[in-house]
Order: sequence, then C-alpha cells, then structure tokens
Amino acid sequence: MKARHSALCVEEAEDAVKELRAELAEAGITLPSLGLDPVSLAREAPCPLVELGRCSVETARRLAAVLR
Repeated sequence: MKARHSALCVEEAEDAVKELRAELAEAGITLPSLGLDPVSLAREAPCPLVELGRCSVETARRLAAVLR
C-alpha cells in the first residue's frame, strides 16, 4: 500500500510539472530547470517537490508580469 501511495505521489507531481510547463509555455515563458527534485524522490517514501530551477532575469520579470 505504501509503495502504491508513493507511486501516486510521484505521478501526481509529474502531472503538475507537465501542467505548469504547458501553462508557462502559453505565456511564452520557459524555465529550463523545471522538473522534480531528485533528492525528494530518493526518500524511502517519496514525497516529490517541484524544482522550479534557475532562470534569467528577463524570464523572472516576465513571470512576475504574468502573475500580476
């Protein structure tokens, strides 16, 4: 049961990353390092974190403008 829960958590996190990547692309924004945090996946019972990663100053400003 625990393994199934972990697998579902990872699947949900992967779906969230895909959704975020698609929405950012619609706004013309790319976060090159967007993905799942490998350290959070390495736990015995993974509870993945989404790694937004680094981006240029221009991308950060575009992201802020979209969020406004």
